Amino acid sequence: MTINFLRNVTAPEVNQVPIHQERIVKSFDGLSNFPKNKPGKIGKRPKHDCRTVFLSDIHLGTHDSKANEVVEFLKHVRCDKLVLNGDIIDGWALRRGGKWSNRHSRVIRKILKMMEHDGTEVIYLRGNHDDILERFLPLAFGNLKFTKQHIHTTQSGKRYLVVHGDGFDSVSTNHRWIASLGAVAYDFLLSVNRFYNVWRAWRGKEYFSLSKRVKAKVKSAVSFIDRYEQLLQDLARHKNCDGIICGHIHTPEDKQVGEIHYLNSGDWVESLTAIIEHPNGRMELVQYEEFIQALRKNR
Repeated sequence: MTINFLRNVTAPEVNQVPIHQERIVKSFDGLSNFPKNKPGKIGKRPKHDCRTVFLSDIHLGTHDSKANEVVEFLKHVRCDKLVLNGDIIDGWALRRGGKWSNRHSRVIRKILKMMEHDGTEVIYLRGNHDDILERFLPLAFGNLKFTKQHIHTTQSGKRYLVVHGDGFDSVSTNHRWIASLGAVAYDFLLSVNRFYNVWRAWRGKEYFSLSKRVKAKVKSAVSFIDRYEQLLQDLARHKNCDGIICGHIHTPEDKQVGEIHYLNSGDWVESLTAIIEHPNGRMELVQYEEFIQALRKNR
């Protein structure tokens, strides 16, 4: 049923990106043929048991999506609920000629495997880059739910409002052509950054993010992020929530502002960050490399 629904969802766009849409749909095929977990394979990877995992801004369909790292991260966690908080598939990039590769399909298959084998509940919130979902929301069947916002209650009883966050970015909301132009500019910056870091690696230097430097140094960017965070904190307060969980701006954050806990899950283009809820209800922002290293060290 899930596969048939996704075929219907992608149909309106088939004339724009027929090859990519077909490859995305094929990612969902054959789910029932996945091999069951074999006793000999248990324990090969250390796994962290957690209640909930929050991911956003994976941007599948783009060159810079760290899809392999997403799969590896998900192989190291066992969770009751997986919240995909927008911009998981980058429809904007696919419409302008982006590439859907096998590594992107593996992310979809891994998520479906978690649903089938582990009974993981998946909540998919639409973002601005996967806004094709807008016309179908809200929708739920089985342990898969599509929605615009979600209230998450932790094990300790705290309430978090979960939204992608593009609704609080006036450019994305009111001037989509500017947002699209900005997305192209961001892709160009990532391309330049990619070649620059090849040179840095050759010189034995660590990875350097141009976009992070721009955000940190440009006053208008800093002001935008501050305003964005404040608006979302106000929304959480209005909804009588203890915290807010968002994405969109590719700026991971975990901070307490007054009575509101602000969490931004970052992205899987540069930051490679996620939010996890531990079994006791504690929320934590984790970084991929550090998280995997800590698991292996404590194995």
